Amino acid sequence: MTAPRSAADVAEWADEADVIVVGFGAAGTAAACEAAGAGADTLVLERAGASGGAAAMSDGFVYLGGGTPEQQAAGFDDSVENMRTFLLAACGPSPDEEKIGLYCERSLEHRQWLVDRGVEFLGTVVPTANGTSPIDGEGLMFTGGENAYPYDELATPAPRGHVVQGGRPGGKYLIRHLTAAALAAGARTSYDTRVDRLVTDEQGRVVGVIASRFGDEIAIRARTGVVLTAGGFINSPEMIAEHAPSVHVTALRLGTEGDDGRGIRMAQAVGARVKRMDAIECALPFNAPRSLVHGILVNRFGQRFVNEDTYMGRVGQAALTLAHGQAYLVVDEEHYAPNWLNVHATWVCETAEELEREIGLPAGSLASTIAYYNSHAEGGNDPQFHKRTASPLKPPFAAFDFRADKFVYAPFTLGGLHTRCDGAVLDIDGEPIAGLYAAGRTTSGVAAQGYASGLSLGDSTFFGRLAGRSAAGEKA
Repeated sequence: MTAPRSAADVAEWADEADVIVVGFGAAGTAAACEAAGAGADTLVLERAGASGGAAAMSDGFVYLGGGTPEQQAAGFDDSVENMRTFLLAACGPSPDEEKIGLYCERSLEHRQWLVDRGVEFLGTVVPTANGTSPIDGEGLMFTGGENAYPYDELATPAPRGHVVQGGRPGGKYLIRHLTAAALAAGARTSYDTRVDRLVTDEQGRVVGVIASRFGDEIAIRARTGVVLTAGGFINSPEMIAEHAPSVHVTALRLGTEGDDGRGIRMAQAVGARVKRMDAIECALPFNAPRSLVHGILVNRFGQRFVNEDTYMGRVGQAALTLAHGQAYLVVDEEHYAPNWLNVHATWVCETAEELEREIGLPAGSLASTIAYYNSHAEGGNDPQFHKRTASPLKPPFAAFDFRADKFVYAPFTLGGLHTRCDGAVLDIDGEPIAGLYAAGRTTSGVAAQGYASGLSLGDSTFFGRLAGRSAAGEKA
Protein backbone atom coordinates (compact mmCIF):
# COMPACT_ATOMS: atom_id res chain seq x y z
CA MET A 1 0.00 0.00 0.00
CA THR A 2 1.21 3.52 -0.81
CA ALA A 3 -1.66 5.60 0.61
CA PRO A 4 -0.36 8.50 2.74
CA ARG A 5 -0.62 8.59 6.48
CA SER A 6 -1.68 11.59 8.50
CA ALA A 7 0.92 13.02 10.85
CA ALA A 8 -1.78 13.06 13.51
CA ASP A 9 -1.85 9.26 13.34
CA VAL A 10 1.89 8.85 13.90
CA ALA A 11 2.35 7.78 17.51
CA GLU A 12 6.14 8.00 17.50
CA TRP A 13 8.88 9.23 15.18
CA ALA A 14 11.77 6.75 15.06
CA ASP A 15 14.10 9.39 13.61
CA GLU A 16 14.02 12.81 12.03
CA ALA A 17 16.09 14.99 9.73
CA ASP A 18 15.77 18.20 7.80
CA VAL A 19 15.88 16.38 4.46
CA ILE A 20 15.00 12.75 3.77
CA VAL A 21 16.35 11.34 0.51
CA VAL A 22 14.60 8.16 -0.65
CA GLY A 23 17.04 6.08 -2.69
CA PHE A 24 20.83 6.22 -2.95
CA GLY A 25 21.57 5.86 -6.65
CA ALA A 26 22.78 8.56 -9.05
CA ALA A 27 20.05 11.07 -8.20
CA GLY A 28 20.03 10.22 -4.51
CA THR A 29 23.77 10.59 -4.00
CA ALA A 30 23.73 13.94 -5.80
CA ALA A 31 20.71 15.15 -3.82
CA ALA A 32 22.29 14.10 -0.53
CA CYS A 33 25.56 15.83 -1.47
CA GLU A 34 23.84 19.15 -2.06
CA ALA A 35 21.36 18.98 0.79
CA ALA A 36 24.05 18.13 3.32
CA GLY A 37 26.43 20.61 1.71
CA ALA A 38 23.81 23.32 2.22
CA GLY A 39 23.88 22.60 5.95
CA ALA A 40 20.76 20.45 6.19
CA ASP A 41 20.69 17.41 8.43
CA THR A 42 20.25 14.85 5.66
CA LEU A 43 19.14 11.24 6.04
CA VAL A 44 19.24 8.82 3.10
CA LEU A 45 16.90 5.82 3.19
CA GLU A 46 17.96 3.01 0.85
CA ARG A 47 16.05 -0.25 0.50
CA ALA A 48 19.17 -2.20 -0.54
CA GLY A 49 22.20 -2.91 1.59
CA ALA A 50 24.40 -0.33 -0.16
CA SER A 51 24.25 2.63 -2.50
CA GLY A 52 24.12 2.08 -6.24
CA GLY A 53 20.75 1.44 -7.82
CA ALA A 54 20.57 0.88 -11.56
CA ALA A 55 23.26 3.53 -12.09
CA ALA A 56 25.93 1.31 -10.55
CA MET A 57 25.27 -1.36 -13.19
CA SER A 58 25.49 1.05 -16.13
CA ASP A 59 28.41 1.55 -18.49
CA GLY A 60 28.96 4.96 -16.92
CA PHE A 61 28.19 7.43 -19.70
CA VAL A 62 27.42 10.95 -18.50
CA TYR A 63 25.91 13.12 -21.23
CA LEU A 64 27.81 16.42 -21.16
CA GLY A 65 28.59 19.01 -23.80
CA GLY A 66 28.87 22.64 -24.71
CA GLY A 67 32.64 22.46 -25.19
CA THR A 68 33.94 20.34 -22.32
CA PRO A 69 37.72 19.99 -21.88
CA GLU A 70 37.39 16.39 -23.04
CA GLN A 71 35.62 17.41 -26.25
CA GLN A 72 38.27 20.03 -26.92
CA ALA A 73 41.11 17.56 -26.26
CA ALA A 74 39.57 15.14 -28.74
CA GLY A 75 39.28 17.87 -31.38
CA PHE A 76 35.50 18.41 -31.37
CA ASP A 77 33.80 21.79 -31.36
CA ASP A 78 30.58 22.03 -29.41
CA SER A 79 28.50 24.81 -27.90
CA VAL A 80 25.54 25.15 -25.57
CA GLU A 81 23.29 26.05 -28.49
CA ASN A 82 24.55 23.13 -30.59
CA MET A 83 23.91 20.71 -27.74
CA ARG A 84 20.50 22.22 -27.10
CA THR A 85 19.52 21.96 -30.79
CA PHE A 86 20.39 18.27 -30.83
CA LEU A 87 18.60 17.41 -27.59
CA LEU A 88 15.43 19.28 -28.54
CA ALA A 89 15.26 17.17 -31.70
CA ALA A 90 16.46 13.87 -30.27
CA CYS A 91 14.39 13.92 -27.06
CA GLY A 92 11.08 14.64 -28.72
CA PRO A 93 8.32 14.68 -29.52
CA SER A 94 7.22 17.30 -26.99
CA PRO A 95 10.62 17.68 -25.32
CA ASP A 96 10.85 19.48 -22.00
CA GLU A 97 12.37 22.69 -23.32
CA GLU A 98 12.95 24.24 -19.90
CA LYS A 99 14.82 21.25 -18.51
CA ILE A 100 16.82 20.76 -21.70
CA GLY A 101 17.74 24.45 -21.79
CA LEU A 102 18.93 24.51 -18.20
CA TYR A 103 20.76 21.20 -18.53
CA CYS A 104 22.69 22.48 -21.55
CA GLU A 105 23.42 25.91 -20.03
CA ARG A 106 24.93 24.34 -16.94
CA SER A 107 26.56 21.31 -18.53
CA LEU A 108 30.11 22.66 -18.12
CA GLU A 109 29.41 23.61 -14.51
CA HIS A 110 27.94 20.19 -13.81
CA ARG A 111 30.94 18.46 -15.34
CA GLN A 112 33.20 20.45 -13.00
CA TRP A 113 30.98 19.54 -10.04
CA LEU A 114 31.45 15.85 -10.84
CA VAL A 115 35.20 16.25 -11.32
CA ASP A 116 35.48 18.07 -8.00
CA ARG A 117 33.99 14.97 -6.38
CA GLY A 118 36.56 12.63 -7.85
CA VAL A 119 34.89 11.60 -11.11
CA GLU A 120 37.42 11.30 -13.94
CA PHE A 121 36.84 11.71 -17.68
CA LEU A 122 39.18 11.29 -20.65
CA GLY A 123 39.40 13.32 -23.86
CA THR A 124 39.88 10.48 -26.33
CA VAL A 125 37.81 8.81 -29.03
CA VAL A 126 38.75 5.29 -30.09
CA PRO A 127 38.10 4.85 -33.86
CA THR A 128 38.00 1.06 -33.58
CA ALA A 129 35.40 1.02 -30.81
CA ASN A 130 32.22 -0.87 -31.58
CA GLY A 131 29.80 1.80 -30.39
CA THR A 132 28.21 -0.32 -27.68
CA SER A 133 30.14 -0.62 -24.41
CA PRO A 134 33.26 1.50 -23.83
CA ILE A 135 36.71 -0.05 -23.98
CA ASP A 136 39.92 0.85 -22.15
CA GLY A 137 41.26 4.22 -23.24
CA GLU A 138 37.91 5.40 -24.57
CA GLY A 139 36.79 8.71 -23.13
CA LEU A 140 34.08 10.02 -25.46
CA MET A 141 31.42 8.31 -27.56
CA PHE A 142 28.61 9.29 -29.89
CA THR A 143 25.73 7.97 -27.80
CA GLY A 144 22.59 9.38 -29.38
CA GLY A 145 22.92 9.27 -33.15
CA GLU A 146 24.53 12.71 -33.24
CA ASN A 147 26.47 11.70 -36.36
CA ALA A 148 23.51 10.04 -38.10
CA TYR A 149 20.44 11.31 -39.96
CA PRO A 150 18.56 13.52 -39.25
CA TYR A 151 20.58 14.97 -36.39
CA ASP A 152 23.79 15.47 -38.36
CA GLU A 153 21.85 17.92 -40.54
CA LEU A 154 20.38 19.83 -37.60
CA ALA A 155 23.46 20.22 -35.40
CA THR A 156 27.20 19.78 -35.76
CA PRO A 157 27.97 16.20 -34.63
CA ALA A 158 29.90 16.05 -31.37
CA PRO A 159 30.40 13.12 -28.98
CA ARG A 160 28.87 13.87 -25.59
CA GLY A 161 28.90 10.48 -23.92
CA HIS A 162 31.63 11.08 -21.32
CA VAL A 163 32.85 7.71 -20.03
CA VAL A 164 33.53 7.58 -16.30
CA GLN A 165 37.08 6.32 -15.86
CA GLY A 166 38.43 3.95 -13.23
CA GLY A 167 37.19 0.59 -14.42
CA ARG A 168 34.20 -1.18 -15.84
CA PRO A 169 31.34 -0.74 -15.40
CA GLY A 170 31.86 2.99 -15.12
CA GLY A 171 28.60 3.48 -13.25
CA LYS A 172 30.03 1.65 -10.26
CA TYR A 173 32.86 4.16 -10.02
CA LEU A 174 30.53 7.14 -10.45
CA ILE A 175 28.42 5.91 -7.54
CA ARG A 176 31.50 5.18 -5.47
CA HIS A 177 32.71 8.78 -5.82
CA LEU A 178 29.31 10.38 -5.24
CA THR A 179 28.56 8.17 -2.24
CA ALA A 180 31.85 9.19 -0.65
CA ALA A 181 31.10 12.84 -1.40
CA ALA A 182 27.63 12.63 0.17
CA LEU A 183 28.99 11.01 3.32
CA ALA A 184 31.85 13.51 3.49
CA ALA A 185 29.29 16.32 3.28
CA GLY A 186 27.59 14.89 6.36
CA ALA A 187 24.70 12.83 4.99
CA ARG A 188 23.53 9.98 7.21
CA THR A 189 22.35 6.66 5.81
CA SER A 190 19.88 3.95 6.75
CA TYR A 191 20.25 0.90 4.53
CA ASP A 192 17.79 -1.99 4.25
CA THR A 193 15.06 0.60 4.75
CA ARG A 194 12.21 0.60 2.24
CA VAL A 195 9.96 3.65 2.13
CA ASP A 196 6.33 2.75 1.50
CA ARG A 197 4.25 5.86 2.23
CA LEU A 198 4.47 9.58 2.69
CA VAL A 199 3.26 11.36 5.81
CA THR A 200 1.29 14.59 5.42
CA ASP A 201 0.07 17.22 7.86
CA GLU A 202 -3.36 18.88 8.01
CA GLN A 203 -2.40 21.34 5.26
CA GLY A 204 -1.27 18.53 2.92
CA ARG A 205 2.43 19.25 3.32
CA VAL A 206 4.72 16.20 3.16
CA VAL A 207 6.38 15.99 6.57
CA GLY A 208 7.86 12.51 6.64
CA VAL A 209 7.73 8.91 5.51
CA ILE A 210 6.59 5.50 6.69
CA ALA A 211 9.25 2.87 6.07
CA SER A 212 9.95 -0.80 6.69
CA ARG A 213 13.28 -1.70 8.28
CA PHE A 214 14.07 -5.34 9.06
CA GLY A 215 10.36 -6.07 9.06
CA ASP A 216 9.41 -3.27 11.45
CA GLU A 217 7.32 -0.29 10.40
CA ILE A 218 8.86 3.02 11.39
CA ALA A 219 7.96 6.68 10.92
CA ILE A 220 10.68 9.23 10.11
CA ARG A 221 10.02 12.95 10.19
CA ALA A 222 11.30 15.42 7.59
CA ARG A 223 11.53 18.99 8.83
CA THR A 224 12.02 20.68 5.44
CA GLY A 225 11.52 18.17 2.64
CA VAL A 226 11.45 14.65 1.20
CA VAL A 227 13.32 13.92 -2.05
CA LEU A 228 12.13 10.87 -4.00
CA THR A 229 14.93 9.27 -6.04
CA ALA A 230 13.66 5.71 -5.97
CA GLY A 231 14.10 4.72 -9.62
CA GLY A 232 11.60 3.97 -12.37
CA PHE A 233 8.94 1.29 -12.81
CA ILE A 234 10.44 -1.17 -15.28
CA ASN A 235 10.04 -3.95 -12.69
CA SER A 236 6.39 -3.28 -11.91
CA PRO A 237 4.35 -5.63 -14.14
CA GLU A 238 1.15 -3.79 -13.26
CA MET A 239 2.51 -0.35 -14.17
CA ILE A 240 4.14 -1.66 -17.35
CA ALA A 241 0.84 -3.25 -18.39
CA GLU A 242 -0.96 0.03 -17.79
CA HIS A 243 1.52 2.48 -19.30
CA ALA A 244 4.07 0.72 -21.53
CA PRO A 245 2.65 -2.66 -22.58
CA SER A 246 5.08 -3.10 -25.49
CA VAL A 247 7.76 -4.00 -22.93
CA HIS A 248 5.96 -7.25 -22.08
CA VAL A 249 7.43 -8.96 -25.16
CA THR A 250 10.97 -8.54 -23.82
CA ALA A 251 12.57 -10.87 -21.30
CA LEU A 252 15.22 -8.46 -20.00
CA ARG A 253 14.54 -5.41 -17.80
CA LEU A 254 17.24 -2.81 -17.21
CA GLY A 255 16.84 -1.98 -13.55
CA THR A 256 16.97 -3.31 -10.04
CA GLU A 257 14.34 -4.76 -7.76
CA GLY A 258 13.84 -1.24 -6.50
CA ASP A 259 12.62 -0.03 -9.90
CA ASP A 260 9.09 -1.07 -8.99
CA GLY A 261 7.46 2.37 -9.27
CA ARG A 262 6.90 2.69 -5.53
CA GLY A 263 8.22 6.24 -5.40
CA ILE A 264 5.93 7.31 -8.22
CA ARG A 265 2.87 5.68 -6.69
CA MET A 266 3.35 7.10 -3.20
CA ALA A 267 3.63 10.58 -4.72
CA GLN A 268 0.52 9.98 -6.83
CA ALA A 269 -1.27 9.02 -3.62
CA VAL A 270 -0.76 12.59 -2.35
CA GLY A 271 -2.00 14.10 -5.63
CA ALA A 272 1.15 14.20 -7.79
CA ARG A 273 0.91 14.55 -11.53
CA VAL A 274 2.78 12.13 -13.81
CA LYS A 275 4.17 12.74 -17.27
CA ARG A 276 5.12 10.61 -20.31
CA MET A 277 4.44 7.32 -18.56
CA ASP A 278 4.42 5.55 -21.94
CA ALA A 279 7.97 6.66 -22.73
CA ILE A 280 10.61 3.95 -22.77
CA GLU A 281 14.17 3.48 -23.94
CA CYS A 282 15.15 0.15 -25.47
CA ALA A 283 18.64 -0.69 -26.68
CA LEU A 284 19.07 -3.31 -29.39
CA PRO A 285 22.78 -4.20 -29.28
CA PHE A 286 23.04 -5.51 -32.83
CA ASN A 287 25.73 -3.30 -34.35
CA ALA A 288 28.93 -4.81 -33.08
CA PRO A 289 31.00 -5.50 -35.03
CA ARG A 290 30.30 -2.24 -36.78
CA SER A 291 30.28 -3.98 -40.17
CA LEU A 292 26.78 -5.25 -39.41
CA VAL A 293 25.27 -1.78 -39.96
CA HIS A 294 25.86 -2.35 -43.68
CA GLY A 295 22.93 -4.74 -43.49
CA ILE A 296 19.27 -3.79 -43.39
CA LEU A 297 16.76 -4.33 -40.60
CA VAL A 298 13.32 -5.46 -41.75
CA ASN A 299 10.04 -6.10 -39.96
CA ARG A 300 7.67 -9.04 -40.29
CA PHE A 301 6.49 -7.64 -43.64
CA GLY A 302 10.02 -7.61 -45.05
CA GLN A 303 10.17 -3.81 -44.95
CA ARG A 304 12.85 -1.54 -43.48
CA PHE A 305 11.80 0.72 -40.60
CA VAL A 306 14.93 2.64 -39.47
CA ASN A 307 18.34 3.87 -40.61
CA GLU A 308 20.57 1.11 -39.35
CA ASP A 309 23.64 3.28 -38.69
CA THR A 310 22.00 5.39 -35.99
CA TYR A 311 22.18 4.99 -32.21
CA MET A 312 21.32 1.45 -31.10
CA GLY A 313 18.87 2.85 -28.55
CA ARG A 314 16.91 4.53 -31.34
CA VAL A 315 17.03 1.32 -33.35
CA GLY A 316 15.77 -0.59 -30.33
CA GLN A 317 12.90 1.81 -29.73
CA ALA A 318 11.87 1.47 -33.37
CA ALA A 319 12.20 -2.32 -33.33
CA LEU A 320 10.08 -2.62 -30.21
CA THR A 321 7.43 0.04 -30.80
CA LEU A 322 7.20 0.26 -34.61
CA ALA A 323 8.11 -3.31 -35.56
CA HIS A 324 6.46 -4.77 -32.42
CA GLY A 325 9.59 -6.74 -31.55
CA GLN A 326 9.58 -8.55 -34.91
CA ALA A 327 12.87 -7.67 -36.59
CA TYR A 328 15.46 -9.38 -38.77
CA LEU A 329 18.91 -8.17 -39.82
CA VAL A 330 19.88 -9.10 -43.39
CA VAL A 331 23.56 -8.88 -44.33
CA ASP A 332 25.69 -10.10 -47.21
CA GLU A 333 28.76 -12.30 -47.14
CA GLU A 334 31.20 -9.40 -47.38
CA HIS A 335 29.98 -7.77 -44.17
CA TYR A 336 28.90 -10.83 -42.21
CA ALA A 337 30.35 -11.55 -38.76
CA PRO A 338 28.90 -13.07 -35.61
CA ASN A 339 27.26 -10.51 -33.34
CA TRP A 340 29.39 -9.41 -30.35
CA LEU A 341 27.07 -11.41 -28.09
CA ASN A 342 28.23 -14.49 -30.03
CA VAL A 343 24.94 -14.67 -31.90
CA HIS A 344 25.30 -16.20 -35.37
CA ALA A 345 23.05 -15.91 -38.38
CA THR A 346 19.94 -18.05 -38.23
CA TRP A 347 19.44 -18.34 -41.98
CA VAL A 348 21.91 -18.36 -44.92
CA CYS A 349 20.53 -18.40 -48.48
CA GLU A 350 21.71 -17.83 -52.03
CA THR A 351 18.86 -15.49 -53.00
CA ALA A 352 16.55 -12.96 -51.38
CA GLU A 353 13.53 -15.03 -52.48
CA GLU A 354 14.89 -18.11 -50.76
CA LEU A 355 15.69 -16.12 -47.61
CA GLU A 356 12.23 -14.63 -47.30
CA ARG A 357 10.72 -18.11 -47.62
CA GLU A 358 13.04 -19.46 -44.92
CA ILE A 359 12.19 -16.62 -42.54
CA GLY A 360 8.49 -16.74 -43.34
CA LEU A 361 8.13 -13.25 -44.77
CA PRO A 362 5.43 -12.40 -47.36
CA ALA A 363 6.33 -13.58 -50.86
CA GLY A 364 8.31 -10.99 -52.76
CA SER A 365 8.59 -8.60 -49.82
CA LEU A 366 12.25 -8.97 -48.94
CA ALA A 367 13.33 -9.31 -52.57
CA SER A 368 11.64 -6.02 -53.48
CA THR A 369 13.05 -4.29 -50.38
CA ILE A 370 16.61 -5.35 -51.24
CA ALA A 371 16.14 -4.44 -54.91
CA TYR A 372 14.92 -0.95 -54.04
CA TYR A 373 17.65 -0.46 -51.45
CA ASN A 374 20.39 -1.62 -53.85
CA SER A 375 19.17 0.56 -56.70
CA HIS A 376 20.01 3.65 -54.63
CA ALA A 377 22.86 2.24 -52.55
CA GLU A 378 24.89 1.77 -55.74
CA GLY A 379 25.40 5.53 -55.56
CA GLY A 380 25.76 5.58 -51.78
CA ASN A 381 22.23 6.91 -51.31
CA ASP A 382 19.30 5.88 -49.13
CA PRO A 383 16.30 8.10 -49.92
CA GLN A 384 14.04 6.12 -47.60
CA PHE A 385 15.96 6.39 -44.30
CA HIS A 386 19.16 8.29 -45.23
CA LYS A 387 21.66 5.76 -43.93
CA ARG A 388 25.08 7.35 -44.38
CA THR A 389 26.84 4.02 -44.90
CA ALA A 390 24.52 2.69 -47.60
CA SER A 391 26.15 0.15 -49.91
CA PRO A 392 24.58 -2.60 -52.04
CA LEU A 393 23.86 -6.02 -50.58
CA LYS A 394 25.17 -8.84 -52.77
CA PRO A 395 24.15 -12.51 -52.53
CA PRO A 396 24.54 -14.83 -50.77
CA PHE A 397 22.61 -13.41 -47.82
CA ALA A 398 22.47 -14.18 -44.12
CA ALA A 399 19.82 -13.10 -41.63
CA PHE A 400 19.90 -12.72 -37.84
CA ASP A 401 16.72 -13.42 -35.90
CA PHE A 402 16.24 -10.28 -33.84
CA ARG A 403 12.74 -10.97 -32.66
CA ALA A 404 12.20 -9.94 -29.04
CA ASP A 405 11.80 -13.52 -27.84
CA LYS A 406 15.03 -14.56 -29.58
CA PHE A 407 17.43 -11.66 -29.00
CA VAL A 408 18.37 -9.13 -26.33
CA TYR A 409 16.10 -6.10 -26.03
CA ALA A 410 17.10 -3.91 -23.08
CA PRO A 411 14.26 -1.56 -22.03
CA PHE A 412 13.76 0.83 -19.14
CA THR A 413 11.17 3.51 -18.40
CA LEU A 414 11.54 7.25 -18.96
CA GLY A 415 8.24 8.54 -17.59
CA GLY A 416 7.49 9.54 -14.04
CA LEU A 417 6.54 12.39 -11.75
CA HIS A 418 6.09 15.83 -13.28
CA THR A 419 8.61 18.11 -11.62
CA ARG A 420 9.90 21.63 -12.02
CA CYS A 421 13.58 22.17 -12.72
CA ASP A 422 14.16 22.74 -9.01
CA GLY A 423 12.79 19.29 -8.24
CA ALA A 424 9.42 20.36 -6.83
CA VAL A 425 6.76 17.71 -7.53
CA LEU A 426 3.63 19.18 -9.13
CA ASP A 427 0.05 18.22 -8.32
CA ILE A 428 -2.69 17.63 -10.86
CA ASP A 429 -3.32 21.38 -11.04
CA GLY A 430 0.34 22.11 -11.77
CA GLU A 431 1.09 23.49 -8.32
CA PRO A 432 4.03 22.28 -6.20
CA ILE A 433 3.23 19.84 -3.41
CA ALA A 434 4.72 21.39 -0.28
CA GLY A 435 7.68 19.47 1.10
CA LEU A 436 7.95 17.00 -1.81
CA TYR A 437 10.77 16.87 -4.37
CA ALA A 438 12.02 14.25 -6.82
CA ALA A 439 14.72 13.53 -9.39
CA GLY A 440 16.10 10.74 -11.56
CA ARG A 441 14.06 7.99 -13.15
CA THR A 442 11.28 8.57 -10.59
CA THR A 443 10.57 11.68 -12.68
CA SER A 444 10.05 12.59 -16.30
CA GLY A 445 13.35 14.29 -17.07
CA VAL A 446 15.22 15.59 -20.11
CA ALA A 447 14.28 12.61 -22.31
CA ALA A 448 10.77 12.31 -23.69
CA GLN A 449 10.20 9.67 -26.35
CA GLY A 450 13.80 10.01 -27.52
CA TYR A 451 16.99 9.25 -25.67
CA ALA A 452 20.79 9.29 -25.76
CA SER A 453 22.98 7.07 -23.61
CA GLY A 454 24.31 9.09 -20.69
CA LEU A 455 21.19 11.21 -20.25
CA SER A 456 20.01 9.13 -17.30
CA LEU A 457 23.22 9.63 -15.33
CA GLY A 458 23.54 13.25 -16.43
CA ASP A 459 19.90 14.14 -15.83
CA SER A 460 19.78 12.24 -12.51
CA THR A 461 22.89 13.79 -11.02
CA PHE A 462 22.17 17.33 -12.25
CA PHE A 463 18.51 17.54 -11.25
CA GLY A 464 19.24 15.48 -8.15
CA ARG A 465 21.55 18.30 -7.08
CA LEU A 466 18.81 20.89 -7.63
CA ALA A 467 16.21 18.83 -5.78
CA GLY A 468 18.55 18.37 -2.82
CA ARG A 469 19.21 22.08 -2.55
CA SER A 470 15.52 22.91 -2.85
CA ALA A 471 14.58 20.44 -0.13
CA ALA A 472 17.19 22.03 2.12
CA GLY A 473 15.62 25.44 1.57
CA GLU A 474 18.38 26.71 -0.69
CA LYS A 475 17.96 28.27 -4.14
CA ALA A 476 18.49 25.57 -6.77
